[in-house]
Amino acid sequence: MTAWPSRAFSLRALLTAGLLSVLMTCSPKPDSLERVLSDGRLRVATVNSPTTCYDGPAGPTGYECDLLRGFAEHLGVKLELTYLANSAQMLDYVAGGQVDIAAGGINVTAARAAQVRFTQPVQTVHLQLIYRADDRKPRDPGDLEGQLAVPAGSSMAERLTQLRASRYPKLQWLEVPDAGANDLLSRVSDGELSYTVANSDLVAINRRYAPRLRVAFDISGQEDLAWALPIGGDASLFNAVQDYLKQLPASELARIRDRHFGELESDEYLGVVRFVTDVKALLPKYQQHFEDAAERYGLDWRTLAAIGYQESKWNEDAVSSTGVRGLMMLTLDTAAHLKVRDREDPKQSIQGGARYLQLLQRQLPQSIAEPDRTWMALAAYNQGMGHLLDARILAQKAGKNPDRWPDVLEGLRQLSKEKYYSQTKHGYARGGEAVRFVTNVRSYYDVLMWMTGSLSIAPSAEAQATAVKSAIDQPPDPEPGAR
Repeated sequence: MTAWPSRAFSLRALLTAGLLSVLMTCSPKPDSLERVLSDGRLRVATVNSPTTCYDGPAGPTGYECDLLRGFAEHLGVKLELTYLANSAQMLDYVAGGQVDIAAGGINVTAARAAQVRFTQPVQTVHLQLIYRADDRKPRDPGDLEGQLAVPAGSSMAERLTQLRASRYPKLQWLEVPDAGANDLLSRVSDGELSYTVANSDLVAINRRYAPRLRVAFDISGQEDLAWALPIGGDASLFNAVQDYLKQLPASELARIRDRHFGELESDEYLGVVRFVTDVKALLPKYQQHFEDAAERYGLDWRTLAAIGYQESKWNEDAVSSTGVRGLMMLTLDTAAHLKVRDREDPKQSIQGGARYLQLLQRQLPQSIAEPDRTWMALAAYNQGMGHLLDARILAQKAGKNPDRWPDVLEGLRQLSKEKYYSQTKHGYARGGEAVRFVTNVRSYYDVLMWMTGSLSIAPSAEAQATAVKSAIDQPPDPEPGAR
């Protein structure tokens, strides 16, 4: 996330000095922005959700969480998160002055706009009616056979009220006061509830963790998600938020979106059903090996586990038609380079795969930031560093940024076309396969994050975010051979 430390420092210093002057001369109380700067913290109400904020390996993360952290860094203050159950609770908190901002997948509606002040949109979605794959698919809101439930005070309830008044007078539903959309989606997946309504981005991510969820139909057109601030008082903090969102470069916003939603394009979507089963049945046998290797090489064990599953489905005896073997599918040359004596020994294979990924990451230019750095290292793990470098050159020739994964993946796809690979040093490559590899590893990683307890489905309303932990960085090593 982009930060402006010098500007943030001067802004905070000047306004803090101004605030002291105001206090000393008994002038009116400070405005909302001055208070945040003086207090040194930005208080935000949010929800624990994969589309908003959740606890990742390096602390709180998520699409809106990353935007919030960027704004806090811009002001030079600490981000303080309060997790609540749903949008209604978040809006009550901000309207009551208990927090400065409410930000957590909040749909903008006319009724809500009369109660709070909304920023410009941070995301757009559709409201979708969700059912379970084992049940009959309803045709429209008048064709429901079972209990429909939505969070109390939600935009979903507002939309259902409009539908009942306009077209479906017999439409009935239950509003659950202390439940969020994640919780209700989980209940539908488990067969405890027939239907719910949720935002399309949240549905897309949850279907990776709960493959039985199905979309029956949209019940709304495009809806905006935005941050909410108090409607009364001065607008200084609101204006600061607006200015920050407006000045964010389109490329930076695209990077954040890709980080959290780019993996949803996976064409192995149905494979998640098998993956969830295998996490429970197979992963316990190898998890300690993944954790040991990750600790040794400064990596996230879930990344290694996701690579292992993509490569071999966690089969230590796997052998491909090209001769790669073992759980991490190392070639004979790579295994020799990494001093892996037995490719079919799971511990040695995982250690070798971890070492190889670390070597690839360290060969990349320092200008490539995370998470793009990991995505590119994964692409090199699949097709070799030479082809990745070719793809970066193609991206640069096309006027794109060779340090950004969304731009480089287009270059990778072009490596199978003579028009493009004829211009490169390393020639033809199955670049689309590398893109697919990265996409699937990202999907498996996110499912592991959810299943291993890093993301709570029903957090406490009073839970507080913890400080961000620092990632481990080690010095580079020599270049390895091809995998």
